[in-house]
Amino acid sequence: GAPMSSNSPRVLLLNASYEPLCVISARRAVVLVLLGKAVGVENSGLRLHSATAAVELPLVVRLVRYVKVPYSHQVPLTRRALFARDAGLCAYCGRAATTIDHIVPRSRGGAHTWDNVVSACARCNQAKADRALAELGWTLRVRPAPPSGCSWRVLRGTPSHPQWESYLTPAA
Repeated sequence: GAPMSSNSPRVLLLNASYEPLCVISARRAVVLVLLGKAVGVENSGLRLHSATAAVELPLVVRLVRYVKVPYSHQVPLTRRALFARDAGLCAYCGRAATTIDHIVPRSRGGAHTWDNVVSACARCNQAKADRALAELGWTLRVRPAPPSGCSWRVLRGTPSHPQWESYLTPAA
């Protein structure tokens, strides 16, 4: 078949215990299934065709054997993860965010940490410059904090798929 592009479907990889592990490319998921290392749990309804066979394109795959994973509980602070945490909105005015801003400016000793970085629109970021919120009389719409929970550890800012939700939310 045609080579898969970089925007090919993403697949949620589950451990043998159904615990979500990470998001992988559709190509990697198909290879794991073909090698017998994983089984499809949810299918996308799309088929991948080769010269001799057609394979169901999975949305969720589960490893056949359990793997022990050492987790880092801190989600890395990336631009994509920050925009995902802040829902793509400016922490100051609520408009669409296009930049990141350090609440306590780095020039004044502010750290590059989850509780000191927010998404901001260009206008607010420029207006704030290297000043403190108190100097401007500004307040934050939300209290910034490191993202937490299983879905953050797994997705790391990658957009989710509706069919992944039941695997990412812990059973009540």
